[in-house]
Amino acid sequence: MIARSEETPSVHGNGEPVATKLLRIAEKARKEPCFKFTSLYHLMNEELLRECFGRLRKDAAAGIDDVTKEEYAADLDSNLSNLIDRLHRMAYKPQPVRRAYIPKPGSTKQRPLGIPCLEDKLVQAGLVRILEKVYEQDFITDSYGFRPARSCHDALRALSDSVEGKPVNHIVEADIKGFFDNVNQEWLMKFLEHRIGDKRIQRMVKRFLKAGVYEDGTITVSDEGTPQGGVISPLLANIYLHYALDLWFEKVIRTKCTGFARMIRYADDFVVCFQYELDAVKFRRELGNRLGKFGLEVEPSKTRVMKFGRFAVQNAKAKGEKPETFDFLGLTHYCGTRRDGKGFRMKRKTARKKFTAKVKAFKEWLKKARTMKTAELWEIAKAKLRGHYAYYGVTDNLLGIKRFGEEVVKLLMKWLNRRGKRHSLTWEKFQDMLKRFPLPEPRIKVKMFPITVK
Repeated sequence: MIARSEETPSVHGNGEPVATKLLRIAEKARKEPCFKFTSLYHLMNEELLRECFGRLRKDAAAGIDDVTKEEYAADLDSNLSNLIDRLHRMAYKPQPVRRAYIPKPGSTKQRPLGIPCLEDKLVQAGLVRILEKVYEQDFITDSYGFRPARSCHDALRALSDSVEGKPVNHIVEADIKGFFDNVNQEWLMKFLEHRIGDKRIQRMVKRFLKAGVYEDGTITVSDEGTPQGGVISPLLANIYLHYALDLWFEKVIRTKCTGFARMIRYADDFVVCFQYELDAVKFRRELGNRLGKFGLEVEPSKTRVMKFGRFAVQNAKAKGEKPETFDFLGLTHYCGTRRDGKGFRMKRKTARKKFTAKVKAFKEWLKKARTMKTAELWEIAKAKLRGHYAYYGVTDNLLGIKRFGEEVVKLLMKWLNRRGKRHSLTWEKFQDMLKRFPLPEPRIKVKMFPITVK
């Protein structure tokens, strides 16, 4: 049974900062997992929204109203006062998201991009600050996507912890087809109502879901999907999958398994570790029905059960087969051994598709940026390399990031040589340039050894 309250006394306090009130909400949500919050909307005040405004990107593209952060900041006090008045009269209505298209790395296709108006970004950020305090107490430990103090690398470490430290012999690699575009909004609102009884919060979330998309002079509104490009979209997606997938796995699937089982999810990308094949096959069979209940479906070509673990290599060799691998968060995972050749290790390398896409994306940027001054171009190229090494520079992937660095050097030589007279930049001159202005060295930045539980 859900506990109800017309007020949330624990979050009120005379003169208390918003941060303190949010901490009180988090504490109440943690202590009372069945409590339904009915008074939260009053926290959408000047203090909260001013903080959220400060966190907005300065260089973000403008929505259909063409208002930039700089322009809004020119009269910030008046703008915030007007916004808060509209919010609390429930007169605030989100504007349609402007749809733009950007090249999809590694493909000739275009990727749709949603660009909300500045005030919509601001209001969504305020709602996220409030809702996050409730749902961070509810989300399972193995949900990692778009959550505070959690990263892709944390999800990968958790996977290492299971595969190397637990009796894992089978992996289910799963993919949800077009998840963000197929979220059923009616189900999403039902899920939200489990914890949020504040009608004004509910109405504002629903307004964002129904704001629509503006493209070529036409506004399209759908009953499916989360707000495109909105900062609230990842949180709503996590809420949806928390009820549609996570709790089902924890309370139904795992309790019925005869052996070890663990699901690790990053947004809509997840893998599941199993000790026994029967458990893995049963989960794969039931997954489609479970997701189908909530308007989602698995991508059959990307969802499979495979043998993976400390005995996978020798079992595959005995059958004259190659051991299976799987991709998760841009990295290909494969079975290997420790340095001494005696113990099992799960290793990783940059996934082939990701590698190709990243190289192509760098090439496309370089083609557009080659008219920049060399010093500026060089600094941006260095920043891009550092970003690549920071993510893909995980244990066992030194060769992968070295290869990327080598491709970047070739591309820099090629496109810098096209400036001015053809072939004016010789390889010897370019090597001298690299010595004087060295690029970042590829190094392992993230250790991926299993988590040690104290």
